[in-house]
Amino acid sequence: MLAGRLASETGRLLVEQRFAWQRDGWSWWDIEQSGDRLAHEYLVDQLAKARPDDAVLSEEGHDDGRRHDRNRVWIVDPLDGSADFPAADGSEFAVHVALVDRHVVTAAAVSLPTSRRVFTTAMSPLPGTATGDTPVVIAGRSGRHVGEQIARHIGGRVVVVGSAGVKAMAVVSGAADVYVHPTELWEWDACAPAAVAAAAGLHVSGIDGSVLLFNQPRPVVPGLIICRRDLAARVIDWAT
Repeated sequence: MLAGRLASETGRLLVEQRFAWQRDGWSWWDIEQSGDRLAHEYLVDQLAKARPDDAVLSEEGHDDGRRHDRNRVWIVDPLDGSADFPAADGSEFAVHVALVDRHVVTAAAVSLPTSRRVFTTAMSPLPGTATGDTPVVIAGRSGRHVGEQIARHIGGRVVVVGSAGVKAMAVVSGAADVYVHPTELWEWDACAPAAVAAAAGLHVSGIDGSVLLFNQPRPVVPGLIICRRDLAARVIDWAT
């Protein structure tokens, strides 16, 4: 799968270069900015070679509108969680690669570079196992209060990490049970993680329970819910 290969290669490149930049004494800011640029340029170059007729929507690119005239659009976040990337032992970053055809994702991958794990839509659905008697709600640092509200509503507890991809894959892998982003989210943050989670058999929707469509004129989704199917009704009840 091209999405999986590119997500994996980009993640490996980021880890290698981060080590070199840290060794050479680069500043936190320079590492963050260079990581974003390196990953973006690599993905765009590889997609241009492999799929020259497809459009690309990247967080780090310029949206010139040409994607509106194409059925096939790659939606990528070259370095999700870039603020955590420069840390020497930082692992809370991901690479998102997704292919959208007529607003629906047909292939996607999320790479967690430091663990060398790549989750794709080609994986077999995972069993719907729970983390334990107390559901784990995974939240970002800025959204901890929302996570705590959801946890109280469903009788769970909160774990805080960065990167939308890392949080979503925690639910996919069974390390967490619920991930909610309660407000609008850029498509490059949501697209690949949502598609991989849906392929794994999880509940995936907008914050109001709506079906997610991508490559919209304004590339945002109305929030995001990724959770175990048996928890979906209670999470949507909290959200609405």
